Amino acid sequence: MARKPSHWKRRKDARPTEIVAAALDVFAERGFSATRLEEVAERAGVSKGTVYLYFANKEDLFKAVVRQALVPTIAKVETHIREHPASAREQLAEVFASMVGTIATPPAAAIPKLVIAESWNFPDIAKFYLKEVIARGFRLMAGVIERGKASGEFRTDVNVDHAVRLAIAPVLLTALWKTSFEPAVGARLDAEPFLKTHLDVLINGLANKTSR
Repeated sequence: MARKPSHWKRRKDARPTEIVAAALDVFAERGFSATRLEEVAERAGVSKGTVYLYFANKEDLFKAVVRQALVPTIAKVETHIREHPASAREQLAEVFASMVGTIATPPAAAIPKLVIAESWNFPDIAKFYLKEVIARGFRLMAGVIERGKASGEFRTDVNVDHAVRLAIAPVLLTALWKTSFEPAVGARLDAEPFLKTHLDVLINGLANKTSR
């Protein structure tokens, strides 16, 4: 039997990634409930049967979207923070920049909106997102703030859990705004200066003034 050409194998190996990328676009456009696997297959240039070769159902595909679009960024920042010691202020800025570059940037920005909108009808995807993205991101940022408290850079009276949620809230607002109000009614949010201002306020609010 003739062997398949090597380019065919490379194409086959790339299919899961291509399907997930197509799924992200379709989920972002239509939401979870309205997305059909036939649409994803068409966008990826494969048959619906091919989608089922790699993903058991739509929820399985959505989880793959999250793991491909968001989780690697968290893992990359975790590694960078661990291997490149810096001040807590610098590390907090790095963590924040990574969140802005993923969660607040289309099409990945649609994922938080999708999870919020669909959490009541599909609690499993909310639980998955909470575990894989939110909890992990919270731990990462909380660790930096705790190190800042221990080193004297940040105030010791800061409630870390509350500070983490306050830090992330504007990033989530940006993602929701960019995927809702801006495209629907043209209410533009200039994200870069908005988030830069937030980071400045956050770091100065955490700063231990007595250590200056």
